[in-house]
Amino acid sequence: MRMFRIRKNDMVKVISGNNKGKTGRVLVVYPKRERVIVEGINFIKRHTRPSQNNPQGGIVEKEAPIHVSNVQLLHNNKPTKVGYKDLKDGKKVRYSKETGEVIDTN
Repeated sequence: MRMFRIRKNDMVKVISGNNKGKTGRVLVVYPKRERVIVEGINFIKRHTRPSQNNPQGGIVEKEAPIHVSNVQLLHNNKPTKVGYKDLKDGKKVRYSKETGEVIDTN
């Protein structure tokens, strides 16, 4: 399992597949499956039976996971490659390889 360069709440652009060119916010990251769910992208339809939670049942549309290699981080509304570097205080941060700017300080 490798280190992910995409995190929850990042803005990403889909770079391949049926939704190529669309952008959205990352809702969920699945590191073991190497997939992410992006808001408003890759909708699938699921047929559900009536239950206590959903007494009507029927067809439900929801976002499906996309492989992490098919999305690219947006920094300042531009797709960017992401690297990691250590700061002087010992923190490891993500940075944009194009501009050299630190993306976050978590």
